[in-house]
Amino acid sequence: MRIPIYVGSKIIFLTDEPFQSDAENSFPLKKFSLKEILRHLKKKQIQELFLYHHNSDKLLINFQKKIKTVVAGGGRVTNLLGETLFIFRNDKWDLPKGRIEKKETLEEGSLREVKEETGVKKLKMVGPIGPTYHLFKRNGETKLKITHWFDMTTTYSGPLSPEQSEGITKAEWLGSDQAQKAAQKAYANIASVLNVKTKVS
Repeated sequence: MRIPIYVGSKIIFLTDEPFQSDAENSFPLKKFSLKEILRHLKKKQIQELFLYHHNSDKLLINFQKKIKTVVAGGGRVTNLLGETLFIFRNDKWDLPKGRIEKKETLEEGSLREVKEETGVKKLKMVGPIGPTYHLFKRNGETKLKITHWFDMTTTYSGPLSPEQSEGITKAEWLGSDQAQKAAQKAYANIASVLNVKTKVS
């Protein structure tokens, strides 16, 4: 089992696969602090870091003991034309998402964030895609963001209104070719969501 945690262009893999003690990019998860992990990841020759624990059920639990966690939700939204809803923020194509508030379910928070960030209405929840994980820095502190993604559809065809207070400069519907090009200019965790195929019953 491998759980990818994206750190810019690099990846930390939480894994239950036996590690090589002589490898410079493989370490026991419980023995290394977050500071040590990030220091190793800064080495130019290391693009991937493997953190091992024998129990797959405790991989994420043990990693979260080292770092503060933020829970977010977002959507991969398609319209009647089969186009995908994108936002543009910080010079990157992105999908609408945001922090889940207290007393909200993951589904409720994800629907709210998509509507707030893009102005899209008539959203319908289809089903879960799964979570992504990435590290980000805020006020000098590194945190783990767990984003729960959902497939959504809408019949809305009105104007889009990007939430500029959140740094979003564009909200656009992109066809399949445009979406693939946007995925190449998106963060790695966003690209992974766009390439996931889900079964809808």
